[in-house]
Amino acid sequence: MDKNLYEMIFKRKSFHLFRNIGNEHLTDEEIKGIEKEFSKLKPLIKDIKVNIKIVKKESILRGQEYCILFYSEKKDNYLQNIGYLGEQLDLYLVSKNIGTLWFGIGKPDEKELDGLDFVIMIAIAKVDSSDKFRKDMYKSKRKELSEIWTGDNYLDIANIVRFAPSACNTQPWKVETTDKEIKVYRYRKEGKRGIMPKDKVIYYNQIDIGIFLCFLELCLEHNNINYKKELFIEKNHESEYNLIATYILWYLSKKSSHIKNLLIF
Repeated sequence: MDKNLYEMIFKRKSFHLFRNIGNEHLTDEEIKGIEKEFSKLKPLIKDIKVNIKIVKKESILRGQEYCILFYSEKKDNYLQNIGYLGEQLDLYLVSKNIGTLWFGIGKPDEKELDGLDFVIMIAIAKVDSSDKFRKDMYKSKRKELSEIWTGDNYLDIANIVRFAPSACNTQPWKVETTDKEIKVYRYRKEGKRGIMPKDKVIYYNQIDIGIFLCFLELCLEHNNINYKKELFIEKNHESEYNLIATYILWYLSKKSSHIKNLLIF
């Protein structure tokens, strides 16, 4: 994953309405750049076919210029995979002063693309100044760390990844840690869904978990923490807790090639 995306975590914000963003517009070159960047992104799961289509919206609901439509094969964990890929693209767009919104209620004209099914879209618009992005991420409303993070390990990382975006700010994740391991669960609590239709909560929260894993891995890599990742298939989407991923952590000693399972900060 592109380590430069890490800094964009702090700049990123959701443009729920694209207002007061200036009069600049996305160019054809920028659109082609988005498509090229998507083709280079690291997937969460390699053998799932995905694609995007960038469409211009004339009838504007939120003030966006374009929407990026995400399409995918329907395989195990395909929603997590789209969240993981989409968040990388989200952060790339932020680096180019392009405002974004994960647009869960958006309806595409084309529900299929080259045999792939529509999953979700991101609404985008050019913003004329970096000053119109987030100035202080830590003022964003999020759950207390104690609600999502168990253990006294990697708290510096915890205090960043908890700001991952999620549908209706449901933040459907729980994390258990030791000094050598991080376990990520998708946590489903009845009634915590904001304005989301009840039958869509599990769907969008699986995408949210992919976004969270993107944030987590960017933070691990920024801190030079190597990891071995194991992904799990959810056995029952209705369960309160579903184990999504386990990260076994280590660092490579600078003095030798010996791999040590040690906490590095």
